[in-house]
Amino acid sequence: MAELLRFYNDFQPSHYDLYIDINRSKKTIVGKTTIVGEAKKTDIAIHQKYLNVKSVKENGKNAEFKVDDANDAILIKLENAGKTELFIEYDAELTDTMMGIYPSYYEVDGQKKQIIGTQFETNAARQAFPCVDEPEAKATFSLALKYDEHEGETTLSNMPEIKCEDGVHYFQETVRMSTYLVAFAFGELQGKLTETKSGVKIGVFGTKAHKSKELDFALDIAKRSIEFYEDYYQTPYPLPHSWQLALPDFSAGAMENWGLVTYREVYLMVDPDHTALDQKKLVATVIAHELAHQWFGDLVTMKWWDDLWLNESFANMMEYVAVDALEPDWNIWEMFQTSEAAAALLRDATDGVQSVHVEVNDPAEIDTLFDGAIVYAKGSRMLVMVRSLIGDDALRKGLKNYFAEHKYSNAAGADLWKALGEASGIDVGTIMNSWLEQPGYPVVSARVDDGKLVLTQKQFFIGKGKEVSRKWQIPLNSNYEEVPDLMADKELVVGDYAEMRQKEGKPFRLNLENNAHFIVEYDDELFKDILENTEELDDISELQLMQDLYLLAEGQKIDYKELVPLLPLFANSKSSMVNQYLYSVANGFKKFVEADTKEEKELRRYFETLSSENFKRLGVLPKDGETAEDELSRPFVLSAALYAKNEDAIKETHDLFVASKDNLLEVSAGIRPYVLMNEVVNFSSDDLFDKLLEEYRKTADGGYKADIRYALTKTPDIKSAEKIVSYFEDADTIKPQDLRGWFQGVLANEKGQEAAWNWICDEWGWLEKTVGGDMEFPTYVTVISKVFKTRKRLEEFKRFFEPKLDNPGLAREIKMDTEVIQSRINLIETQKAGLNAAIEKEIARLR
Repeated sequence: MAELLRFYNDFQPSHYDLYIDINRSKKTIVGKTTIVGEAKKTDIAIHQKYLNVKSVKENGKNAEFKVDDANDAILIKLENAGKTELFIEYDAELTDTMMGIYPSYYEVDGQKKQIIGTQFETNAARQAFPCVDEPEAKATFSLALKYDEHEGETTLSNMPEIKCEDGVHYFQETVRMSTYLVAFAFGELQGKLTETKSGVKIGVFGTKAHKSKELDFALDIAKRSIEFYEDYYQTPYPLPHSWQLALPDFSAGAMENWGLVTYREVYLMVDPDHTALDQKKLVATVIAHELAHQWFGDLVTMKWWDDLWLNESFANMMEYVAVDALEPDWNIWEMFQTSEAAAALLRDATDGVQSVHVEVNDPAEIDTLFDGAIVYAKGSRMLVMVRSLIGDDALRKGLKNYFAEHKYSNAAGADLWKALGEASGIDVGTIMNSWLEQPGYPVVSARVDDGKLVLTQKQFFIGKGKEVSRKWQIPLNSNYEEVPDLMADKELVVGDYAEMRQKEGKPFRLNLENNAHFIVEYDDELFKDILENTEELDDISELQLMQDLYLLAEGQKIDYKELVPLLPLFANSKSSMVNQYLYSVANGFKKFVEADTKEEKELRRYFETLSSENFKRLGVLPKDGETAEDELSRPFVLSAALYAKNEDAIKETHDLFVASKDNLLEVSAGIRPYVLMNEVVNFSSDDLFDKLLEEYRKTADGGYKADIRYALTKTPDIKSAEKIVSYFEDADTIKPQDLRGWFQGVLANEKGQEAAWNWICDEWGWLEKTVGGDMEFPTYVTVISKVFKTRKRLEEFKRFFEPKLDNPGLAREIKMDTEVIQSRINLIETQKAGLNAAIEKEIARLR
């Protein structure tokens, strides 16, 4: 295990002069870096990675140095401690790893082109220039950038360009910031500009492979987000501009570089004529997330990566707060329920999962902290709990004080709790530490015991879990006023249930609005009362009822068969949120059946009973005057109807494909993936496969690309699945940034699983070389664990991955995912017969 060294302890930079000369044709970088800082001792270290360091000077004189690649370091012996100026000359190769400085590739009118961009989070700034590459090592930066420039290219960075002399672009000195937020880009870009009420320039940029109108949506959301945050945080945006840039090759979703935010194209570019409402909502939340970071993460930064949640959890909550204010008709908090809450509850129930706040003991572990379901989703649920607990006014007041005290500097979690506690008068830190410092979450059991309403809490596990008597301070948020706001003990006796039931006149429930991070297990008496009054449940309560029972079934706290009669109660809902979650649960039934069996036919008939009424109401094509809820519900209902082999759904969808076959991009974006999938599954041919793959190669529309991938990976033909796998290493067809989605799709298809699994086993070295330096890399293990469900596959998984347990960047994921697969196998073996019998019984009942 490599030693985690903090170079900032010995040398503290205050300013960098960066000169970087990039030659795209030769794929080289030549750099000169001047660092002014304070040396605490004469033996210091500066970060570098993959740099060929030619010389180091101390205050103008040659200095003794040694490159230590094992620790990404340049070890320097100084003559004197104190104020020091280092001058370092180096060169490096321009690589295609999507880390550091790298090229992005795209085509315009059949001509291949590239633009250069950067990605420095978490610790890849050291691949671009020598630096103390730690969040606490904040400094100012002056960038001079030269490249093999030709006419018509645009050059962008964190700050405005102040001059260009002899082909060198000079940028205004930055404010004090962390190295991982430095960014620049150049190439043949198009852009659109506007300005906020306070005078901040807003710009959106992308390649000329896109239509100009694809910039408009992002420009509007970015402008209004900055204005919203300036008001909400009561703190001005601290830079002259905020550029948003779409990069054709980008491993993450987006990155909050201060003043130059970078995105995957699919999360920034929006074609107003060919983008579904749900995708527009997603793009808006991504933009709002990154711009929330401009204060929370950039202006004030965590001291070390163990407090990553300070950046990501907060931005993840604020994206919903902002979009809800900008577009209240979107009901964006419903998306929070179906995405963030669902992901956090599922992941956080696995024994061995990391806590939101987690120590880092090895440099390779830093990227493993970016667990979307924990640091992002669970962390944001924690902060939603805080917001609900202290109120919006206290939250805003506390944040204003937090920014004022720590701006251009660093903070730890305790600093945030202190600010919010002082603003609210509530001991926020004590409450929240029970959630942030320990993994997992509780199931609260509610029962009537000897006439008394009794609540108990215990950690909830899916699969094997070690009980260690964890306790949480739980915001109960009950609909009975006798129930206290917080539950801190293992057991709580509330009072006489019959008296409370008569007084309240409604069934007892906990966690109203589903904002707190726990699930509820009601005893038979309480649950029966809820089921007899389902007409009183709002949409979130319907979702929550399905959510809690689904998780209890996954954890084998109840029999899976109990879900079967529950779903039809909500099958005719007009809520897109309810429909999305209902079919998510129903799709979970598929793991209990094998292809082409009696059980599968019965499950398809069950899907028909669930979807038939809503399909008749909604149909395939959008209708004049329909609601946004109808538009958002249609894809879930259509997908279910197609799985059910509904003849009308198959025919109408096929007719739509035939009518649109010469311009498939024009198909209504919400249903387009299912139109394409229906064709691949029910009307497949070699010509169709080749046509869709060629469409995938040609289009610059990220949403359309995703739809084609979804459809092709559903192929019922083994040879077609193998053909897809043959393109996995062909970057001209499948970019490395998109490979994981293709791999997961083929792996989840029984006709392609063997080919996909053999590929990753045979080509792991290629995969590691191509995307191994990226925070997304461990998720290749995760997606396998979401698919495998047999003992044979479990043994193959263990045989392949257990020898990799000595890799600290993969070890936690391998251990957890082994347990995830084992748990699924146990669940199937114990629940399969009962579930399939319940489905058969339910179909007979509904005839």
